[in-house]
Amino acid sequence: QKTSICYLSFPDSYSGGLGDTQFTFRLRQAGAARTCPFRDDGRYNREVPPALQREAAHYFGYVYFRQVKDSSMRRGYFQKSLVLVSRLPYVKLFQCLLQLIAPEYFDKLEPCLEAVCNEIDQWPAPAPGQTLNLPVMGVVIQVRIPSRVDKPGSSPVKQANQENLLPAPLVLPSVHELDLFRCFQPVLIHIQMLWELMLLGEPLVVMAPSPAVSSEMVLALTSCLAPLRYCCDFRPYFTIHDSEFKEYTTRTQAPPNILVGVTNPFFIKTLQHWPHILRVGELRMSGDLPKQVKVKKLAKLKTLDTKPGIYTSYKTFLHKDKTLIKRLLKGIQRKRPSEVQSALLRRHLLELTQSFIIPLEHYMASLMPLQRAITPWKNPPQIRPFCQEDFMRSLEHAGPQLTCVLKGDWLGLYRRFFKSPNFEGWFRQRHREMSHKLEALHLEAICEADIVAWMKDKSEVEIVDLVLKLREKLVRARCQHLPVKEETLQRVSLYIDTVIGSLPEDLQAVLHHP
Repeated sequence: QKTSICYLSFPDSYSGGLGDTQFTFRLRQAGAARTCPFRDDGRYNREVPPALQREAAHYFGYVYFRQVKDSSMRRGYFQKSLVLVSRLPYVKLFQCLLQLIAPEYFDKLEPCLEAVCNEIDQWPAPAPGQTLNLPVMGVVIQVRIPSRVDKPGSSPVKQANQENLLPAPLVLPSVHELDLFRCFQPVLIHIQMLWELMLLGEPLVVMAPSPAVSSEMVLALTSCLAPLRYCCDFRPYFTIHDSEFKEYTTRTQAPPNILVGVTNPFFIKTLQHWPHILRVGELRMSGDLPKQVKVKKLAKLKTLDTKPGIYTSYKTFLHKDKTLIKRLLKGIQRKRPSEVQSALLRRHLLELTQSFIIPLEHYMASLMPLQRAITPWKNPPQIRPFCQEDFMRSLEHAGPQLTCVLKGDWLGLYRRFFKSPNFEGWFRQRHREMSHKLEALHLEAICEADIVAWMKDKSEVEIVDLVLKLREKLVRARCQHLPVKEETLQRVSLYIDTVIGSLPEDLQAVLHHP
């Protein structure tokens, strides 16, 4: 794993560019799961938007790479990388942190890192919905950790202003959001196609001139689906030395559902069999709409001097949204700031994803049993199974056409989505949340019941069985952090004591000390 981190921390093809560059990689964890460096009962992942959840089986690597001429070095260059490894996808925060630390580290080496680590050790754990003040090297970085209950598309800065802020900190508007407009410059007219490819979890390679462009484009693409989580594997920067290189380049099986960013021209040959390849040049902000890449046939992807383009035979299900392009063009003509253009683009993608996902959310909610069907002394009823055909029929009167002006084959898009890892991930998450809600409602029903009246005609065996079941429910409610009030849990605990108190002393002793 350390070797992999070393390879991923440097450009893997000739880079003539001098100076400093930053990029990101993502690495599969080797071996058994490691314990988290700070205590967390799962609350963070429950309260944060899905895209910001802490990774369980992957690490992110945030790299600051410096290459400058130095005649005292054997190769004539000073080349060094400082890498921050984390399970958190806080790309903007960690890049900002490295901009402060890395230049100092290259001058002063280890003692500087030791001082920085001592400061970072004092930082509070990330708490969704809170603004954190993070002191490092004489600067206070101020950033708000988004919460799942935030209104989608709202400005994080406005939400932070409600708190008492320290004087003159370095305020980051977002912990993770990239400059989408800058990243998507060369592909703005194909944003619809790229959104569909992401939604369907299609295998896609981003071929870029540098790790910085590659990782920015991959991370921008994964953020396209917010508030839906991109559930496929993704590698913002991938090299030929990676342990999964053989797995991804084999032609004996279909390419995996993965989004991968590469820079080495060797990949043009080894990944030719992939169905979708996006080749981009350097990202440069200019006063006009940058040259837009063309959609080309995969057969044309043959040579090292392959021109930028989207090499695919994919046909989109939805029609292109020309109004978005017109609005962005107007913004370019009026010299609108990039962050305003990005906000426009992000809102468009958010509304598109919401139009697609809301009918699924409504149908899923209809599978929940009615509250009156939940009775205290029976197991809670089951969530009804998800039937794709029933859902498709529901689209006639409650489909995306209610919230989205885009025309096209929405039904075909849903059918393909059902086969993707993104549907599986979304469905599993929703089903788990609904099961937890059912458990919580059942506990509340038990609290409202007359337990003394129920016990009157019951045998000792039935009463002991009830005690064991209630105890199990209580443990599960606390372990799984079910959406139940603490008052309800205390009442169930009191019920258990009442029931035990009605039993003979020998049984009481056993139940009090199982």
